[in-house]
Amino acid sequence: MPTDTRGALHAAVPSLAAELAEAERTRRPIAQPTSSHPDLTVADAYEIQRRNIARRVEAGERVVGRKIGLTSLAMQRQLGVDQPDFGAILDTMVVPHEGEQALDDLVAARAEAEFTFRLASDLVPGESAFTFEQVRDAVGEVMLSLELIDSRIADWKIGLVDTVADNASSARLVAGPGVPATRELLDTLPDRILTLTRDGETVGEGPGSAVLDHPLNAIVWLADSLAQYGDHLRAGDLVLAGAVHAAVPLAAGSTFGVTSPGLPDVTVRIV
Repeated sequence: MPTDTRGALHAAVPSLAAELAEAERTRRPIAQPTSSHPDLTVADAYEIQRRNIARRVEAGERVVGRKIGLTSLAMQRQLGVDQPDFGAILDTMVVPHEGEQALDDLVAARAEAEFTFRLASDLVPGESAFTFEQVRDAVGEVMLSLELIDSRIADWKIGLVDTVADNASSARLVAGPGVPATRELLDTLPDRILTLTRDGETVGEGPGSAVLDHPLNAIVWLADSLAQYGDHLRAGDLVLAGAVHAAVPLAAGSTFGVTSPGLPDVTVRIV
């Protein structure tokens, strides 16, 4: 099992966690954390994220899953990073399929088309790294989803450390109806095209292979990464595998959707 990577933390971790929490509450973004603290590490950023998720859980929210970000070359190029990251999905972040999301509740939100998976069993770390087969066997359902990402950091001026601290730029999840994760379906995911639409017009598109060659590879990466921080994925968790295209800004009055042949569509109205 990977060793715990937590060590001595940057002195600014508590204050930055408080600033990001306030920015989310007020929808007034803060300056880029690494511009004033260039020595912040990824471990510092995940501790900032952990503190703010813990604060929300203490207030009554529930963690219902995880998102994996920056798994495609398109998103890495858009944000200028070179590796994935992860964040938490809480119950208050979930918007129902065919529901509505107020744009004013967010700062500078963007939409992404993704595969989301519901786990049927725990992925508990062992003595060695997780395998593709372990993850495949743990997946119970597949669904199309819209991830509405957002940045509590001004003007999306972020690097890897900044977005990790900001819960991997998570905001909302709109998941479509789930279908059983048969071996046959999972094997086709790299070749399936996901299309993001705005009022019926295509605004983003990409194959499942854009996500680390196979979306399940993203979950392998996540399971190994969580183990390094003393955590693991659990049965019932929703896991967003990452976008297949560059994120698209939201627009009030528009309906965004994700389609892929043979899978149920998902839509949300932005108001």
